Amino acid sequence: MPADLEAALGYNFADAELLTAALVHRSYSSENVSVPDNERLEFLGDAVLQLVVTEFLFENHSDLAEGEMAKVRAACVNRGVLADLAGAVGVGVHVVMSAGEELSGGRSKPSILADAMEAILASIYLDGGLQAAREVIHLHWADLIRAKAEDPGRRDFKTRLQERVAADGLRPEYLVTGTGPDHERQFAAVVLIDGMETGRGTGRSKKEAEQAAAQAALER
Repeated sequence: MPADLEAALGYNFADAELLTAALVHRSYSSENVSVPDNERLEFLGDAVLQLVVTEFLFENHSDLAEGEMAKVRAACVNRGVLADLAGAVGVGVHVVMSAGEELSGGRSKPSILADAMEAILASIYLDGGLQAAREVIHLHWADLIRAKAEDPGRRDFKTRLQERVAADGLRPEYLVTGTGPDHERQFAAVVLIDGMETGRGTGRSKKEAEQAAAQAALER
């Protein structure tokens, strides 16, 4: 059992196999068909994280309306946040993957790190119940949630851009293209205002790319 990872997470597993299962990438499972990958755990972990963050907002930020809570939650549970946290606690070195995936830089790929982090949260939930998962999520997410709750619209660049140009009777138009395989899809967005390119951005989803393009437009 990776004791250093447990220490960084702030949780000790009673069932070591649950943590091991959370760290198996599909590239390894495709070469070792008897070993399940962590994708089912990832699905469960996403739900656990969403629930705990929602609960935290509901209980600690009664000043936020439903739409504002949704914005804060989205800013706290996105794949970028998950990948950053996974990197901070050292998940990458423990992921079990194929040699080919490792050679391609798999241990530092944001998508792999984010998926593994969600799977780990699911394993904590299965090992210790919701309270155990809640404590770990509060430990690593509470400060971020509080910061985002102070200004839930701060990073909603698309809304800010739309409001900025609406005064002139204009509306931003986004053109988005995607490249790469489905599991490593990358998106690039261009925002046009009155037919003129005003900003460009990239991201792991269309929404993320559009937000980056809107941010670039605002900065101009």
